[in-house]
Amino acid sequence: MRSTRLELALDTGAIALPPEGRIAVFRPRAGDDLSALPKAQVQVITGFRPDHDHFAGLGYACTTAPEGSYAAALICVPRVRAEARALVATACAHLPPGAPVILDGQKTDGIDTLLKDLRARVDLGEALAKAHGKIAAFPSGPDLSDWSARPQQVDGFTTLPGVFSADGPDRGSILLAEVLPAKFPSRVVDLGAGWGYLSRAILARDGVKELHLVEADHAALDCARLNIADPRAHFHWADARLWQVPHLAGAVVCNPPFHTGREADPGLGLAFLRAAAKMLAPDGTLWLVANRHLPYDPALRAAFREVEEIGGDGAFRLVRASYPSRR
Repeated sequence: MRSTRLELALDTGAIALPPEGRIAVFRPRAGDDLSALPKAQVQVITGFRPDHDHFAGLGYACTTAPEGSYAAALICVPRVRAEARALVATACAHLPPGAPVILDGQKTDGIDTLLKDLRARVDLGEALAKAHGKIAAFPSGPDLSDWSARPQQVDGFTTLPGVFSADGPDRGSILLAEVLPAKFPSRVVDLGAGWGYLSRAILARDGVKELHLVEADHAALDCARLNIADPRAHFHWADARLWQVPHLAGAVVCNPPFHTGREADPGLGLAFLRAAAKMLAPDGTLWLVANRHLPYDPALRAAFREVEEIGGDGAFRLVRASYPSRR
């Protein structure tokens, strides 16, 4: 869908790219087709590890943050309004005056709202609509620094717009933190650690000598580094489904994601469960919170010899699964 709009805009002359110089592409998702752009000029900028690895595997130059100046920028608009605005501000800060800033996004992700916000601030060109989305561009130059992402403090934690549960810990994590044992094994993994809410609860328990925070969102992990000032903590920017634990852990704590964009994807959470089982020692335990409607029971019982529901509420269930199967 993104490639269809981009090709239309370039073919009709609605948007023109500079003949030389680097093109920053902010936050494309795995599966987005960027072939309408000159590959040698493109640098993909994303802090989401699966997307970063996807485009790197296709031969694109990739980074987690802008590096120097660019001749043009394409922003793949995310759903969170504050995050989308911050990407626009960041792009403008790395472009010379007059360089094109291209906005592309789905209607369901708020492209109309972003374009409306921009029309009051910049000389925005006509938006082209296609494939349930829109694409438009404006020349850089206006000061949009007030849209920059600014850390916020929530209950003693630092978060950023766009990270999961940026306004505070989600209900599932709160419930899980309340039932964690008073004492943990020496080595623990927080799988999908986010900005560190559960990690802080883990480190408050007895017995922990090292805690591995595994998180795919670079911005969330940066927040976790600020929130967890403890020498026992080790931070890993990684796809939790693929990360290899340096030594088998005694416990894994997990509030796994189950969405890909707006669409529910139970397979994502199931992949977390299978990965957790592989990280655990033979007598290890998974501490899990999950929405009640998710079909995790068969996978849990296939991966662990003991599975017990230990609490929850109407929306969430808490599970302790022990003794991973090596079948």
